[in-house]
Amino acid sequence: MTNKLKHYKQMYTTIKRNVTYIVQTFNETDDLVCDDFQFQKQTGKIIYLDTLTDEEKLDKMLGKAFQQRKDIACLHTYLATVAIETTDDLHKVVSQLTKGSCALFLRDENKIYLFDTPLETERSPEEPENERTIRGSHLGFVENLRTNIFFIRQRVKSEQLRIKYTTLGTESHRNIAIVYMNNLANKDTVKEIEKRVKSITIDSVFAPGFIEECIEEKPLSPFPQNLYTERPDRVEAHLMEGRIAVMSESSTDAIILPVSFFSFFQSPDDYNNRFYAGTVFRWFRLLSFFGTLLLPPLYIALVGFHFEIIPFELVSLVKSSIEGVPFPPFFEAIFMAVTVELIREAGIRLPTPIGETIGIVGGLIIGDAVVNAGLVSNVMVIVIALTAIMSFTIPSYELGNTVRILSLPIMISASMLGFAGIVLSFLFIVIHLCKMESFGVAYLSPLAPLHIRELTDAIARFPIWMLRKRPAELRTQKTEKQGKSREWFYDEQ
Repeated sequence: MTNKLKHYKQMYTTIKRNVTYIVQTFNETDDLVCDDFQFQKQTGKIIYLDTLTDEEKLDKMLGKAFQQRKDIACLHTYLATVAIETTDDLHKVVSQLTKGSCALFLRDENKIYLFDTPLETERSPEEPENERTIRGSHLGFVENLRTNIFFIRQRVKSEQLRIKYTTLGTESHRNIAIVYMNNLANKDTVKEIEKRVKSITIDSVFAPGFIEECIEEKPLSPFPQNLYTERPDRVEAHLMEGRIAVMSESSTDAIILPVSFFSFFQSPDDYNNRFYAGTVFRWFRLLSFFGTLLLPPLYIALVGFHFEIIPFELVSLVKSSIEGVPFPPFFEAIFMAVTVELIREAGIRLPTPIGETIGIVGGLIIGDAVVNAGLVSNVMVIVIALTAIMSFTIPSYELGNTVRILSLPIMISASMLGFAGIVLSFLFIVIHLCKMESFGVAYLSPLAPLHIRELTDAIARFPIWMLRKRPAELRTQKTEKQGKSREWFYDEQ
């Protein structure tokens, strides 16, 4: 009984005050609709969230049906029949609105009518191709912005979820939504994102990439500064961390910001599995990043400059492999890397069955042919193949592209200076990353600057019950995201 009274809010005596309370509770979100209602001399207000409510069902229930009612008594009889509930509790009204219901306030009445009008999307639950998971949700965004907001509202049934709409494109007038938790996200960060988004003046916004390049702080950097996702559950997780999502009409991608370098290595499967597996697989992804970046340059430096470092047992193997190859290791690596990228692009553009065939058969035939022709050594084929596999383990498509591109200048440095060239190139990349920020958040945080506590969900994945605080670099309004979830364990001791 105490808990029930704690969440009870008696409705006000006037419609205006009731509507004001609901509008303020939802933080003046743009998808909250407040329409006037009139039937003969009876007036009132209809309130609903248009991203969760089926307006056709609402019009059929409360619009056309009223034309058949002759007097106020018939109206009240009809409302009592179709309403799922009547209440005087504003807290319950807010809760029902987040579930897709509609609320009707009538003048001089001390009760509120609630109607069940949730939006039923026709989209079948399909998982994004590039973000597949073993466990958890298998639902992905579609090209309809309202439907995507509906998916988020379904997962986050809170009045603190705020949606801000704006329009970009002087000719196309593309709808853009800025989504965040009003009680969590940093207000200054939200204002900065709004300012940058609204400052975009362009004829048409074809894709979220237009928005990304106009709002990121280092547009010439090869590293992605915003995280793309097509998964509502991933958006929910980042919103609860205090981040902000930017979504566009006609796009299945949501842009998450601000983010750090380690955000691109996190996968929903990390949290759907035991924390041991989540940590180990995250280490594999980090290792794959450095392997993709450094493995071909290391081979070039070893063969071209530091042959004496190769173990004696492998000297004869490497020597027999490179004998007869007319090109230096650098040109071997470039040739194979370009070939792998061409096969990859061909596989993406072609229909799925043909693309898979091209990738497998083309790789085998070309790999075997270039070795038999003496153009490339066996070891180089193995190195490039392993590098390609490691690049595909990185969860972020954008970061995967970045690391494959950056390996080229490092290979050039390795072919000129050996290990010294690799070290200089890597130091240049690290310095560049240390200087980068994403809306005030250091790109290498929590590693630089060092926050040891937050490494528990960056480099590793500690148990959920130990992740009690939100990342400090986000400067959220609420730092704690959970209490002592295993308090029962200590009570039993």
